[in-house]
Amino acid sequence: MSTRVKICGMSDEASVRAAVAAGADYLGFIIFPKSPRAVTLERAADLAALKGSARSVAVLVDPDDALLGEVLKVLRPDIIQLHGGESPERCLDVRNYARHGVWKAVPASGAADVARASRYAGFADAILFDAKPPAGADRPGGWGEGYDYSLVKAFDALPFILAGGLTPENVADAITVSGAPAVDAVSGVESAPGVKDAARIIAFLSAAKRPEAR
Repeated sequence: MSTRVKICGMSDEASVRAAVAAGADYLGFIIFPKSPRAVTLERAADLAALKGSARSVAVLVDPDDALLGEVLKVLRPDIIQLHGGESPERCLDVRNYARHGVWKAVPASGAADVARASRYAGFADAILFDAKPPAGADRPGGWGEGYDYSLVKAFDALPFILAGGLTPENVADAITVSGAPAVDAVSGVESAPGVKDAARIIAFLSAAKRPEAR
């Protein structure tokens, strides 16, 4: 089975169409104002209408019930990705607002971080391993930083998605060393923060899905 691919931080129609045509499995829409890739729920819904067979992922940071209600009403995402300090129990609550489950983002800089992700087993449907943000950062992801991807290779408590610093140039090697069944690209497929590059999206998908990447 080829690696599943999420292209995250989608904000324009051309990039969505390029990702869908190239075989993206998931399209991520960031509903967090501090991100340079933030979109409104209405814009996310318009773009998600172009997703074809891909699944929509609403990326949220410590959302309250009011926001979750709006997300469900306006976007109706397939998946909600929680990228804040949400507890396992909160992940279980949030499942009620997404059609195909909840992913919990976990920053990974060492083996202890990876081990702690096991506490979400039975509460989240998958773990998204990301790089730790820089000190003093005002948002939890999308910084383009990588880490030792081999740290997650033995993780088997939940399905996982590899994220953090992935590019068309390094994703095949990252899949090999991590054993990741799915990968997530944000800044690595951009020409500037928040500006997706269709050629890099296509190149990323090609590199991630070629057989030798597994």
